[in-house]
Amino acid sequence: MGLFEGKKGLILGVANDRSIAWSIAKEIIAAGGRCGFTHLPDREDDDRQKNRRRVEKCFEEISYSPELFCSLDVQSDEQIRGVMSRAKEVYGEIDFLVHSIAFADRADLQSPTIATSREGFKMAMDISAYSFIAVANAAQEVMADNGAILGMTYFGGEKCVPGYNVMGICKSALDSAARYLAFDLGPRGIRVNVLSAGPLKTLAGSAAGVGKMLDLYAKMAPLGRNVTHDEVGKTGAFLLSDWSNGITGEILHVDAGYNIMGSPGRLVDGM
Repeated sequence: MGLFEGKKGLILGVANDRSIAWSIAKEIIAAGGRCGFTHLPDREDDDRQKNRRRVEKCFEEISYSPELFCSLDVQSDEQIRGVMSRAKEVYGEIDFLVHSIAFADRADLQSPTIATSREGFKMAMDISAYSFIAVANAAQEVMADNGAILGMTYFGGEKCVPGYNVMGICKSALDSAARYLAFDLGPRGIRVNVLSAGPLKTLAGSAAGVGKMLDLYAKMAPLGRNVTHDEVGKTGAFLLSDWSNGITGEILHVDAGYNIMGSPGRLVDGM
């Protein structure tokens, strides 16, 4: 019997087959779970529906046909409620929810943090941090007791990572939100955690300049390497499973130990 046999849940924010959310979903499905998905909204003038099609290709990869698959704009409370209402119709109740959604205008992301525009800051915080609260709130009616919610964060929310800029502030807010949501939902046994992965080649990572980080992490991390999509996917599934029932309000790092370092470590060898 699989770890997720009989479990149902939602995976919000898969962008393509390199998304961390997809790596987590694959582990859950392989372990017997049923996953519903949302994708990034397509522009009205995009007849090819590129965002939807990218996710459909993920399903084709493992021959999976989700019972729930729709677009979601997390800046719309109406759309969030609509997805949860649909989940209730399809599943009755859900046992887990993955929030893997973040966005900042490229101009703000690539500018020094001090130059972040007011409107850009509000949009980035709304999509990347507040939506975590909004989704958790809307999910209360459909989520089973002892369920689990998982968000995606990054070390740039804990320490200054030049280049991550305004998104680091958003992730810091997300980390804090997870702790407060964990408290609010704790009486029902619902756990809320966030997963902090090391640099991976994802759509979001590319926008944040992840390529420059890979070599640094490999040289500084205690394990002397970068992490893989599979490693992050397995850890995410663990945090949504009954095996982690005693864990809530945590930031779990999957970064080959990079976050523990207080000095460059082996990076200075040979200098």
